[in-house]
Amino acid sequence: MKMTEQALNIIPSILDNDFYKFTMQHAVIKLFPYAKARYKFINRGNHQFPPGFDAKLRLAIDDMAKLKLTKDEKQFLAQTCPYLDPTYLDFLQGYRFDPSEVVIEQNGSDLSVKIEGLWYRSILWEVPIMALICELYYKENHMERETDPLVFETVAEKISKYKELGITVAEFGTRRRHSYEVHDLVVRALKQHGGSNFIGTSNVHLAMKHQTKPIGTHAHEWFMFHAAKYGYKMANRIGLEHWVDVYRGDLGIALTDTYTTDVFFQQFDKKFAKLFDGVRHDSGDTLEFADKTINHYKSLGIDPNTKTIIFSDGLNYDKVERIVNYCKGKVGMSFGIGTDFTNDVGLPAMNIVLKMTEALPENQNWTGVVKLSDEPKKHTGTPDDIELSKRLLQIPL
Repeated sequence: MKMTEQALNIIPSILDNDFYKFTMQHAVIKLFPYAKARYKFINRGNHQFPPGFDAKLRLAIDDMAKLKLTKDEKQFLAQTCPYLDPTYLDFLQGYRFDPSEVVIEQNGSDLSVKIEGLWYRSILWEVPIMALICELYYKENHMERETDPLVFETVAEKISKYKELGITVAEFGTRRRHSYEVHDLVVRALKQHGGSNFIGTSNVHLAMKHQTKPIGTHAHEWFMFHAAKYGYKMANRIGLEHWVDVYRGDLGIALTDTYTTDVFFQQFDKKFAKLFDGVRHDSGDTLEFADKTINHYKSLGIDPNTKTIIFSDGLNYDKVERIVNYCKGKVGMSFGIGTDFTNDVGLPAMNIVLKMTEALPENQNWTGVVKLSDEPKKHTGTPDDIELSKRLLQIPL
């Protein structure tokens, strides 16, 4: 009984999730209602999990079955996100997490988490499960963080420095946050001290709680699924087309590095470059990416200053300052800062991901999916699938 009580309410709301999970879910329901997906936890940091961690995680995940969209939350989404269909909001009101879609095993200090289900359902698991793993990891290892006032002060100092750079900043740190409590403190500090320079958070629940904007569009899995259904060569192009079909000009930031940015820009033609407001950087050298983006827009006769790069890869102040000094006057820019906001509490931050591994499009077979990041260490997929995708996309092996 005591263990159950400890697990309760770690995830306080069905909206305690990244916004792009809901925007993708909305699109999946419209376009791929019969598709299935599999996901797998990847322990990049080789973190050692204490005995019984799997049982604690199981309890916390089982507890999520109680979550449901409230009337106030539904109203917030309807008012804030008019591009989400009323039928989708009705669906979300009836949605419940199904813990049977999640299989957890522990062998010694190694943790295995696998997810399988209809894509439109299983798509919501990734971010809260990662947040649960992080929060329970620190709790079960009895790792003491800094005090609330110090956490708040640290964030206030950071956003003050970003304000001096004259940039806009969003908070993107749900998946690798220290805890919900810290995350709530962070967004409160950003809202209180950020002024117009703080433009929102990827966390929908905290956006509602602190009266700011939910930020996000789509993730790598959107294009990974399209590769499983349409092939690697068509994944970017059809993925972008489908996004435009659903959102008709809203949510116009495109993610570039599912199959390397070089391959993406080969298909990001003048039509897409004009339709989308900008692109998001998530891996590889930031300044090299900026040059590629600027040159690509110029080659299409588009002024880069009318477009925006959202930088979101492992940012801290030094990296942001370097980017700002390099890109100022060349291209529009904004910054999504994650772990450096939500897990800077005097403890080592976790390095974990949870990625789609296979997809089952309607009337097809289970197909392995890959991500070919601009940073090779961040590639995901089996060696055979990675090699095949590189051959088809003519990427050097």
